[in-house]
Amino acid sequence: ISSEDGILLHFAETHDNNRLASRSKTYARMRTTLCALLSYEGSFGFANGVEWFATEKINVHEASSLNWGAEDNQVDHLKTLSNILKAHPAFFNKTELSLIQHGEGNHIVLFRNNIPTGKKLLIVANLDDNNQTLASWDAKKAGIKETTYIDLLTSEKIHVESSSNYNSYFLNPGMVLCLTNDENDLDLIKINAERDFIVPEKVAKQKMNAKALDILRIYNGNNDIGDFDIENASNSLADNPIEYCRRLNPFSGETRVKVWNWPKDVRREIMIPPSYFLMVVADKPFQALIADGNFILANEESLPRSDGLFFALFSPLQTPLKHQQLVLKLTVYESGQAKHVQAPLLYLSEPEEVRLKRVFSRSQLLKNPIGMLDTNGRGAMLHVPVFWGTLNSKYDAILAANTSSEYPVDRLVAFSRCRAWVVFQGFSQDVCSDCFDSFEFDYKDGGLWRYRIPTSQGEHIHLNIRLHMVNGENSVRIVFTRPYSNNQDRNLSDDKVIKLILRPDIEYRNFHETTKAFKGPEQLWPGAVSSKSSGFMFAPEAEFGLFMDISKGNFSFEPEWQYMIFRSLEDQRGLDPNSDLFSPGYFQTFLKGGEEVVLSACVDSKIKHKSSCPEPAETNDSSFKKRHPGLKIEEALTLALDHYITSRGSYKSIIAGYPWFLDWGRDSLIFARGMIAAGKYKEAELVIKQFARFEKDGTIPNMISGHDAANRDTSDAPLWLFIACSDLAGAKGKDSFLNRKTDDRDIRSILISLASRLISGTPNGIYMDDDSGFLFSPAHFTWMDTNYPACTPREGYPVEIQALWYKALLFLSDIDTSDSSKKWSALAARVQKSIYEL
Repeated sequence: ISSEDGILLHFAETHDNNRLASRSKTYARMRTTLCALLSYEGSFGFANGVEWFATEKINVHEASSLNWGAEDNQVDHLKTLSNILKAHPAFFNKTELSLIQHGEGNHIVLFRNNIPTGKKLLIVANLDDNNQTLASWDAKKAGIKETTYIDLLTSEKIHVESSSNYNSYFLNPGMVLCLTNDENDLDLIKINAERDFIVPEKVAKQKMNAKALDILRIYNGNNDIGDFDIENASNSLADNPIEYCRRLNPFSGETRVKVWNWPKDVRREIMIPPSYFLMVVADKPFQALIADGNFILANEESLPRSDGLFFALFSPLQTPLKHQQLVLKLTVYESGQAKHVQAPLLYLSEPEEVRLKRVFSRSQLLKNPIGMLDTNGRGAMLHVPVFWGTLNSKYDAILAANTSSEYPVDRLVAFSRCRAWVVFQGFSQDVCSDCFDSFEFDYKDGGLWRYRIPTSQGEHIHLNIRLHMVNGENSVRIVFTRPYSNNQDRNLSDDKVIKLILRPDIEYRNFHETTKAFKGPEQLWPGAVSSKSSGFMFAPEAEFGLFMDISKGNFSFEPEWQYMIFRSLEDQRGLDPNSDLFSPGYFQTFLKGGEEVVLSACVDSKIKHKSSCPEPAETNDSSFKKRHPGLKIEEALTLALDHYITSRGSYKSIIAGYPWFLDWGRDSLIFARGMIAAGKYKEAELVIKQFARFEKDGTIPNMISGHDAANRDTSDAPLWLFIACSDLAGAKGKDSFLNRKTDDRDIRSILISLASRLISGTPNGIYMDDDSGFLFSPAHFTWMDTNYPACTPREGYPVEIQALWYKALLFLSDIDTSDSSKKWSALAARVQKSIYEL
């Protein structure tokens, strides 16, 4: 049966049988040994407890004793059996089994003969656990003339009697021998015993062959393999699995393999594109599986690579309709122990199926909290965690204003958070995560929070909060809406009025700093509040103030301090995590079903400020209902671009990253390429002109702080200017763009001047090496923007700088209409040659 229908597994015990040790330990040891040594191709197993001579029958509905840790056990004996089954060829495939016992007595003698290797074993067993017996076998059938054997179970020499072509040996009760006439077999067993958890070489080879064929099947389908060289394929796979997959890929030169490395990737989420393999690599043998909840989708056991490492190659899974989060579960077998770990995997859907998620449920956000960003097009921001009223960082704020009307400056944190309560018939419930239902965002209209607020007596209301910035203004609007109940069960009737109390927590500080009440604000800030019936002005300094108004309701002046508000992100980064918050008072208003109220806040000049903050026409959240819950990636990226584009006088610049940065050279020019790809040619040109006009002596600003462009410590920003100009010239036409002027120079002249000074040397230490054509870059001038050892050493001739320089030279050779054009192409060729030589 095993040779034709599939290998049958020898089990020493199962839950259906009485425990072997319930009869005797001798019997248990004999039967266990017999099941192993008589097995087909070493297929052997046992129920837990066999190793401890457990006597209580297994009952799957109860917890029978396993006799765990018993001093008298067969743990070491089972290990010996396992090593024999793994190492000796007589337990491999193509092994003949024949019973050759002779004479009387309750015994058997099994002859195992592996045809390819000629390796032989005799399994001699006394099946009687109470009485001795004389075992006898036909020596001619065994093909072994010697009378001295070695028992692989004990490593002892066994001398047998020989008479008339029959050998015999007197066996004690339950005795089992595993006899070989080759002393080298002991070394086979010993070597395997020293290789804990490693798959036997024979099995590993078979698995390697199977994996090599499986990869072929994935690419070619279930076809005749013809003259496919399986041995060569198997060796190639062991040498370099990634290259083997690349070689078999008929569609492209891609490897289509994502690599997961133990242990460095345990805390990473690896993304696996459609039709990609996942290769797990470790320095120890392991088992791995991919799970979706309680369902196992794939399971692999590691194979040895030629370089001594171990790998498991998971075939591509079925491509999901949307991104699918799975779990990689790994058991790594280190010396003396097994380590169990798991790591997240993200299997990606086809690109055309990808949608950016816009609506998030409470359960999703509890598992993976996010934040919301909104901007005003002039450097200000609204940056808050999605859980209302929480502050994770000193950069979190409902309103962080940009006080300059001309260019980005350090933001002023003015409005940090807004606490809220719903009150009905004396029952008060704060608006918090306990009542949170969902969050939705839109790139143009901000964020929408949905709450289900209890009002006592088993009833509740729905409360929506919409928060967004006003474009072009240092202003935010919070719209509180109580939607109609639509006669839903347990909803408070629409005609019953609820009270809404709002208490803003405010500050007046640079966004890189914190507020400490004891340093003066505790005495000064309450006196800086000027209140009126609908709101207040907070102006602790002469020039600017925070103005807050409510569209319906009233404001009560009642100052309050919140001390030592903990910010977890600063704590993680070793910074001061505590900041104080000031609240000048509270707003209160009343809402029936279907009504809304607007709380406006803006930072403005005390002299120029109008009577109320600006308000866009639309004041409800109906716009959110009209949109699809997901956006295509291209659409989302295009919409997101606008939040980073900011005005700088008559030009445009780019905020290098919220919530920390202002406008930086390299970031703005790299970003400009995305603007060009999105068709925002006009805005991209204004960004390019903004930095091109600052060109001086072969340098442009590394960053611009307000109106100060003196920081020019960058070797890559000037080169990114060439790349951005090349992209825009390709999109709009060379001459139409390159002839445009910024200040008194055209773009073409600026680029030629810039390259010429890079060659001769700039004031900040950038110059070209004449022999190689490479550009020398000082220590912290590349994109890393820091010095070794905080990053890899970049002083010298960084490869990324040379790549950008080569591209710039090719562009110059195309746009320089003077006689110098050949100079640029010759220099580009020199750089290319130097790169190849190095």
